[in-house]
Amino acid sequence: MVKVVFVCLGNICRSPMAEAIFRQLVKDEGLADQIEVDSAGTSDWHIDSIPHEGTRKILNEYQIPVDGMKARQFRSEDLDEFDYIIAMDRSNIENMQAIHKQGDQDKVILLLDLIEDTDDKDVPDPFFTGDFDQTYDLVTKGTQALLEKIKREQQL
Repeated sequence: MVKVVFVCLGNICRSPMAEAIFRQLVKDEGLADQIEVDSAGTSDWHIDSIPHEGTRKILNEYQIPVDGMKARQFRSEDLDEFDYIIAMDRSNIENMQAIHKQGDQDKVILLLDLIEDTDDKDVPDPFFTGDFDQTYDLVTKGTQALLEKIKREQQL
């Protein structure tokens, strides 16, 4: 089983959006029994909260379910437990490194490093920008590229 976790600051906007989109892509490819998907936040601000209203709204527009999703904080064990740790921005990587100095940091990938047609390296946080459409577009491109990478690397 290949395990993937998406990480942002609060785990209510970007990372649950990525989790839901990626989970749908995995399901559509018939790989749900081979790839496990989760998300987490580096802060403890929103533990047990459901995804942000803006995230739920845009995912609902695309008929992507968020049922049962609740925010959790990234744990040091996640560095060992997950095969792919996907950060939404560079500050998420810095936060993970500051909190968890041990573990395999090589597994941590910046989502937008996976796509070539963007100058952006950080997925903007719609909690602050209010632009859930831009976030959805970037996350969709990034998760599609991630799935191709995993299929290639894991020979799925």
